[in-house]
Amino acid sequence: MQTTLLGPTGRTTSRLGFGCSTLMGSIGRRASLAVLEHAYDAGIRHFDVAPMYGYGEAEGCVGEFLARHRTDTTVTTKYGIPPPKNKSFFRLARSIAGPIIRQFPAAKKRLASAAKVAVQASAQPAERRSFTAEKARASLESSLSALRTDHVDIWLLHEATADDLTDDSLLRFLEESVAQGKVGAFGVGSDNLRIDDLLARRPAYCSVLQYEWSIFDPVIPAGAPFRIHHRALSARFQRLREMLAADPEKLRLWSQETGMNLSETSILSKLMLKAALVMNPQSVILFSSKQAPRIRTNASVSDDASLESPARRLYELVHSDNAAL
Repeated sequence: MQTTLLGPTGRTTSRLGFGCSTLMGSIGRRASLAVLEHAYDAGIRHFDVAPMYGYGEAEGCVGEFLARHRTDTTVTTKYGIPPPKNKSFFRLARSIAGPIIRQFPAAKKRLASAAKVAVQASAQPAERRSFTAEKARASLESSLSALRTDHVDIWLLHEATADDLTDDSLLRFLEESVAQGKVGAFGVGSDNLRIDDLLARRPAYCSVLQYEWSIFDPVIPAGAPFRIHHRALSARFQRLREMLAADPEKLRLWSQETGMNLSETSILSKLMLKAALVMNPQSVILFSSKQAPRIRTNASVSDDASLESPARRLYELVHSDNAAL
């Protein structure tokens, strides 16, 4: 597995990181722990979680995993969207949703979207949008306890906007947490459309930025803050796959240009993930899966040098095609 420095933390970690948003959702604790171990065995050493993930239970699950692997792993968690208050309700929802998803896989996205809305709705509006030192301190201590660690490597303000970050005492608390060793580095994890505004108006919060990036997005200019990216695949994969399937001539030409059969979904997904790594050489790229074979396949992309040239060429083809963008 390729490695990189985890930005301002100075720690070394894997280029590919594992997103933990699906843990403790439609699968229980034992299966979630098995997923984490599959990722670890595949060479992944960076894990991304948040208090709201898994109906509020993902941090605790990751903490149980970290208790066995903390010395050679890095972890990101977040502050800004609290866990749901009524966890018993969400446990019941999970027990119902799991069998539905297994029988009707097409329902997965709708259920996941509904769950996210429900989790956010379970918090008071003021809690969701209030970024203060007092609430941050309570959130950090809660996360450290759940994760069974005395520090997190990266702590992100979850879905924050520039307008949210007006409390100077919050910035002082973040800086003090780094000085005390409780946080390796802090930053913002938000929508990619908010990033430019955050950099322009709140640069002190932006030593680390986490947001979406896929083969459809432009190259990030040199000198930008350390970045972590997610969603290199998901809906973007479907978008590119459907675009090529609808234009057989383009599919033929692009397959010829890359030297790869882009009609094969496994090849296309590998190239899209590799493009995220190649076009963002200093970044950590997150992915998520509950399937051990897919975890191993995605992890293998990191070290597969034969994919670099075709992935770069696919990126160039996408950006030379106005219809694709």
